[in-house]
Amino acid sequence: MTDQSSPTVPTAPLPVPADFVHRAGVALVTGGTGGLGRVIARELARRGSAVAITYRSDADAARQVLDELPPVASGTHSAHHLDLTDAEATAALVAQLTGRGPLHTVVHAAGPHVPMRHLSTVRPEQFATQVANDTTAFFTLVSACLPALRQSRGNVVAITTAATTRYPARDGLSAAPKAALEALVRAFANEEGRFGIRFNCVGPGMLTDGMAERLISSGDLDERALAVARSSTPLRRFGSALDIAEAACFLASDRAGFISGQKLDVDGGFGV
Repeated sequence: MTDQSSPTVPTAPLPVPADFVHRAGVALVTGGTGGLGRVIARELARRGSAVAITYRSDADAARQVLDELPPVASGTHSAHHLDLTDAEATAALVAQLTGRGPLHTVVHAAGPHVPMRHLSTVRPEQFATQVANDTTAFFTLVSACLPALRQSRGNVVAITTAATTRYPARDGLSAAPKAALEALVRAFANEEGRFGIRFNCVGPGMLTDGMAERLISSGDLDERALAVARSSTPLRRFGSALDIAEAACFLASDRAGFISGQKLDVDGGFGV
Protein backbone atom coordinates (compact mmCIF):
# COMPACT_ATOMS: atom_id res chain seq x y z
CA MET A 1 0.00 0.00 0.00
CA THR A 2 1.22 3.53 -0.76
CA ASP A 3 -0.13 6.76 0.65
CA GLN A 4 -0.35 8.84 -2.51
CA SER A 5 -1.50 12.02 -0.77
CA SER A 6 1.30 12.05 1.79
CA PRO A 7 3.98 14.76 1.67
CA THR A 8 7.29 13.70 0.22
CA VAL A 9 9.59 12.16 2.82
CA PRO A 10 13.40 12.25 2.41
CA THR A 11 14.65 8.86 1.28
CA ALA A 12 18.42 9.34 1.54
CA PRO A 13 19.84 6.42 3.53
CA LEU A 14 21.04 7.21 7.03
CA PRO A 15 24.14 5.68 8.62
CA VAL A 16 23.31 2.44 10.43
CA PRO A 17 24.57 2.46 14.03
CA ALA A 18 26.53 -0.63 15.11
CA ASP A 19 24.47 -0.94 18.30
CA PHE A 20 24.74 -4.70 18.78
CA VAL A 21 28.12 -5.58 17.30
CA HIS A 22 29.59 -5.85 20.79
CA ARG A 23 26.81 -8.09 22.15
CA ALA A 24 27.25 -11.83 22.26
CA GLY A 25 24.20 -14.00 21.77
CA VAL A 26 20.92 -13.37 20.06
CA ALA A 27 17.89 -11.09 19.82
CA LEU A 28 14.53 -12.89 19.74
CA VAL A 29 11.79 -11.36 17.57
CA THR A 30 8.34 -12.90 17.90
CA GLY A 31 6.06 -12.53 14.90
CA GLY A 32 9.13 -12.29 12.71
CA THR A 33 7.25 -12.92 9.47
CA GLY A 34 4.74 -10.11 10.02
CA GLY A 35 4.83 -6.70 8.40
CA LEU A 36 6.55 -5.17 11.44
CA GLY A 37 8.46 -8.17 12.79
CA ARG A 38 10.39 -8.90 9.61
CA VAL A 39 11.61 -5.28 9.33
CA ILE A 40 12.55 -5.20 13.02
CA ALA A 41 14.52 -8.43 12.56
CA ARG A 42 16.29 -7.00 9.53
CA GLU A 43 17.23 -3.78 11.32
CA LEU A 44 18.54 -5.64 14.37
CA ALA A 45 20.73 -7.73 12.07
CA ARG A 46 21.91 -4.63 10.17
CA ARG A 47 23.03 -3.24 13.52
CA GLY A 48 25.09 -6.35 14.26
CA SER A 49 22.84 -8.74 16.20
CA ALA A 50 22.22 -12.39 15.50
CA VAL A 51 18.44 -12.79 15.29
CA ALA A 52 16.02 -15.62 16.04
CA ILE A 53 12.51 -15.10 14.69
CA THR A 54 9.36 -16.99 15.56
CA TYR A 55 6.41 -17.68 13.29
CA ARG A 56 3.10 -19.38 13.88
CA SER A 57 2.21 -20.94 10.52
CA ASP A 58 4.12 -19.70 7.45
CA ALA A 59 7.42 -21.56 7.21
CA ASP A 60 8.03 -20.28 3.66
CA ALA A 61 7.75 -16.68 4.84
CA ALA A 62 10.16 -17.44 7.69
CA ARG A 63 12.73 -18.78 5.24
CA GLN A 64 12.33 -15.64 3.13
CA VAL A 65 12.98 -13.46 6.17
CA LEU A 66 16.15 -15.39 6.98
CA ASP A 67 17.33 -14.90 3.39
CA GLU A 68 16.91 -11.14 3.84
CA LEU A 69 19.03 -10.91 7.00
CA PRO A 70 22.66 -9.86 6.55
CA PRO A 71 25.29 -12.14 8.13
CA VAL A 72 26.73 -11.00 11.46
CA ALA A 73 29.88 -11.86 13.37
CA SER A 74 28.05 -12.61 16.63
CA GLY A 75 26.26 -15.76 15.44
CA THR A 76 23.78 -17.24 13.01
CA HIS A 77 20.16 -16.30 12.36
CA SER A 78 17.38 -18.84 12.86
CA ALA A 79 13.61 -19.25 12.52
CA HIS A 80 11.37 -21.25 14.85
CA HIS A 81 7.76 -22.33 14.73
CA LEU A 82 6.05 -21.25 17.97
CA ASP A 83 2.58 -20.84 19.42
CA LEU A 84 3.09 -18.28 22.17
CA THR A 85 0.03 -19.52 24.04
CA ASP A 86 1.91 -22.81 24.60
CA ALA A 87 4.00 -22.22 27.72
CA GLU A 88 5.99 -25.47 27.42
CA ALA A 89 6.92 -24.83 23.79
CA THR A 90 7.92 -21.25 24.59
CA ALA A 91 10.15 -22.36 27.46
CA ALA A 92 11.70 -25.05 25.26
CA LEU A 93 12.58 -22.53 22.57
CA VAL A 94 14.20 -20.17 25.06
CA ALA A 95 16.22 -23.09 26.44
CA GLN A 96 17.30 -23.97 22.90
CA LEU A 97 18.42 -20.42 22.17
CA THR A 98 20.24 -19.92 25.46
CA GLY A 99 22.01 -23.20 24.93
CA ARG A 100 23.82 -21.43 22.09
CA GLY A 101 24.59 -18.21 23.96
CA PRO A 102 23.09 -15.23 25.80
CA LEU A 103 19.66 -13.82 25.05
CA HIS A 104 20.21 -10.06 25.11
CA THR A 105 16.98 -8.70 23.55
CA VAL A 106 13.36 -9.76 23.13
CA VAL A 107 11.12 -7.84 20.74
CA HIS A 108 7.50 -8.94 20.95
CA ALA A 109 5.92 -8.15 17.59
CA ALA A 110 3.57 -11.13 17.34
CA GLY A 111 -0.18 -10.79 17.12
CA PRO A 112 -3.07 -11.96 14.96
CA HIS A 113 -5.16 -9.81 12.67
CA VAL A 114 -7.57 -7.76 14.79
CA PRO A 115 -10.76 -6.61 13.03
CA MET A 116 -12.12 -3.16 13.83
CA ARG A 117 -15.43 -3.59 15.63
CA HIS A 118 -17.56 -1.62 18.05
CA LEU A 119 -17.20 -3.35 21.41
CA SER A 120 -20.97 -3.84 21.52
CA THR A 121 -20.60 -6.30 18.62
CA VAL A 122 -17.70 -8.29 20.13
CA ARG A 123 -18.61 -11.61 21.72
CA PRO A 124 -17.07 -12.40 25.12
CA GLU A 125 -15.31 -15.47 23.74
CA GLN A 126 -13.83 -13.37 20.93
CA PHE A 127 -12.49 -10.88 23.46
CA ALA A 128 -11.07 -13.68 25.61
CA THR A 129 -9.25 -15.11 22.59
CA GLN A 130 -7.72 -11.73 21.85
CA VAL A 131 -6.55 -11.33 25.44
CA ALA A 132 -4.96 -14.79 25.25
CA ASN A 133 -3.19 -13.97 21.98
CA ASP A 134 -2.02 -10.52 23.06
CA THR A 135 -1.70 -10.20 26.82
CA THR A 136 -1.31 -13.76 28.06
CA ALA A 137 1.08 -14.65 25.22
CA PHE A 138 3.34 -11.75 26.21
CA PHE A 139 3.30 -12.81 29.86
CA THR A 140 4.13 -16.38 28.84
CA LEU A 141 7.05 -15.17 26.71
CA VAL A 142 8.51 -12.94 29.41
CA SER A 143 8.15 -15.62 32.07
CA ALA A 144 10.21 -18.00 29.96
CA CYS A 145 12.86 -15.38 29.14
CA LEU A 146 13.40 -13.79 32.57
CA PRO A 147 16.20 -16.08 33.83
CA ALA A 148 18.19 -15.56 30.62
CA LEU A 149 17.55 -11.82 30.58
CA ARG A 150 18.72 -11.53 34.18
CA GLN A 151 21.99 -13.19 33.23
CA SER A 152 22.52 -10.90 30.23
CA ARG A 153 21.03 -7.78 31.83
CA GLY A 154 18.97 -7.65 28.68
CA ASN A 155 15.84 -5.88 27.59
CA VAL A 156 12.33 -6.36 26.24
CA VAL A 157 10.54 -4.18 23.70
CA ALA A 158 6.82 -4.80 23.17
CA ILE A 159 5.10 -3.52 20.03
CA THR A 160 1.66 -2.32 21.15
CA THR A 161 -0.47 0.49 19.69
CA ALA A 162 -0.88 4.25 19.80
CA ALA A 163 -4.60 3.59 20.44
CA THR A 164 -3.89 3.15 24.16
CA THR A 165 -2.92 6.83 24.25
CA ARG A 166 -5.70 8.23 22.06
CA TYR A 167 -8.56 5.86 21.36
CA PRO A 168 -10.02 5.66 17.83
CA ALA A 169 -13.54 4.22 17.61
CA ARG A 170 -13.83 0.49 16.82
CA ASP A 171 -10.30 -0.30 18.01
CA GLY A 172 -11.16 -1.70 21.45
CA LEU A 173 -10.50 -5.32 20.50
CA SER A 174 -6.87 -4.35 19.97
CA ALA A 175 -6.44 -1.46 22.40
CA ALA A 176 -7.85 -3.09 25.53
CA PRO A 177 -5.62 -6.22 25.56
CA LYS A 178 -2.60 -4.12 24.58
CA ALA A 179 -3.33 -1.68 27.41
CA ALA A 180 -3.07 -4.64 29.77
CA LEU A 181 0.17 -5.66 28.05
CA GLU A 182 1.54 -2.16 28.61
CA ALA A 183 0.63 -2.41 32.30
CA LEU A 184 2.65 -5.64 32.41
CA VAL A 185 5.60 -3.83 30.82
CA ARG A 186 5.52 -1.19 33.55
CA ALA A 187 5.17 -3.85 36.24
CA PHE A 188 8.07 -5.93 34.91
CA ALA A 189 10.19 -2.78 34.54
CA ASN A 190 9.54 -1.96 38.18
CA GLU A 191 10.25 -5.44 39.52
CA GLU A 192 13.09 -6.55 37.24
CA GLY A 193 15.08 -3.34 37.07
CA ARG A 194 17.11 -4.50 40.08
CA PHE A 195 18.48 -7.25 37.78
CA GLY A 196 19.39 -4.74 35.09
CA ILE A 197 16.54 -5.68 32.74
CA ARG A 198 14.76 -2.91 30.87
CA PHE A 199 11.18 -3.11 29.53
CA ASN A 200 9.67 -0.63 27.07
CA CYS A 201 6.92 -0.33 24.45
CA VAL A 202 6.61 1.09 20.96
CA GLY A 203 3.11 2.24 20.01
CA PRO A 204 2.55 2.30 16.23
CA GLY A 205 0.07 4.75 14.79
CA MET A 206 -1.36 4.44 11.29
CA LEU A 207 1.15 2.77 9.00
CA THR A 208 1.43 1.70 5.40
CA ASP A 209 2.51 -1.77 6.59
CA GLY A 210 1.42 -4.46 9.00
CA MET A 211 -1.99 -4.34 10.67
CA ALA A 212 -3.16 -1.19 8.87
CA GLU A 213 -2.45 -2.75 5.48
CA ARG A 214 -4.49 -5.82 6.46
CA LEU A 215 -7.35 -3.64 7.71
CA ILE A 216 -7.44 -1.80 4.40
CA SER A 217 -7.33 -5.04 2.41
CA SER A 218 -10.16 -6.50 4.50
CA GLY A 219 -12.34 -3.42 4.07
CA ASP A 220 -12.32 -2.50 7.76
CA LEU A 221 -10.71 0.81 6.79
CA ASP A 222 -12.25 2.50 3.75
CA GLU A 223 -11.14 5.71 2.06
CA ARG A 224 -13.30 7.84 4.34
CA ALA A 225 -11.77 6.26 7.45
CA LEU A 226 -8.28 6.73 6.01
CA ALA A 227 -9.00 10.39 5.32
CA VAL A 228 -10.17 10.87 8.90
CA ALA A 229 -7.06 9.12 10.23
CA ARG A 230 -4.81 11.25 8.07
CA SER A 231 -6.50 14.49 9.12
CA SER A 232 -6.20 13.43 12.78
CA THR A 233 -2.43 13.00 12.41
CA PRO A 234 -0.51 16.28 12.70
CA LEU A 235 2.09 15.17 10.15
CA ARG A 236 -0.77 14.42 7.70
CA ARG A 237 0.75 11.16 6.56
CA PHE A 238 1.11 7.56 7.66
CA GLY A 239 4.25 5.88 8.93
CA SER A 240 6.03 2.70 7.87
CA ALA A 241 7.36 -0.48 9.41
CA LEU A 242 10.84 1.03 9.28
CA ASP A 243 9.72 3.85 11.59
CA ILE A 244 8.68 1.24 14.16
CA ALA A 245 11.88 -0.77 13.68
CA GLU A 246 14.03 2.30 14.25
CA ALA A 247 12.27 2.99 17.55
CA ALA A 248 12.48 -0.65 18.67
CA CYS A 249 16.18 -0.87 17.86
CA PHE A 250 16.89 2.36 19.72
CA LEU A 251 15.07 1.17 22.85
CA ALA A 252 16.91 -2.16 22.68
CA SER A 253 20.29 -0.48 22.36
CA ASP A 254 22.67 0.86 24.98
CA ARG A 255 21.76 4.37 23.77
CA ALA A 256 18.51 3.87 25.70
CA GLY A 257 20.29 2.37 28.69
CA PHE A 258 18.50 4.57 31.25
CA ILE A 259 15.03 4.24 29.68
CA SER A 260 12.70 1.67 31.20
CA GLY A 261 8.98 1.31 31.79
CA GLN A 262 8.19 3.73 28.99
CA LYS A 263 6.09 3.78 25.83
CA LEU A 264 7.29 5.56 22.70
CA ASP A 265 4.37 6.30 20.36
CA VAL A 266 5.47 6.41 16.74
CA ASP A 267 2.29 7.95 15.39
CA GLY A 268 3.00 11.19 13.57
CA GLY A 269 1.66 13.13 16.53
CA PHE A 270 -1.74 11.38 16.65
CA GLY A 271 -1.63 11.18 20.45
CA VAL A 272 -1.42 14.95 20.91
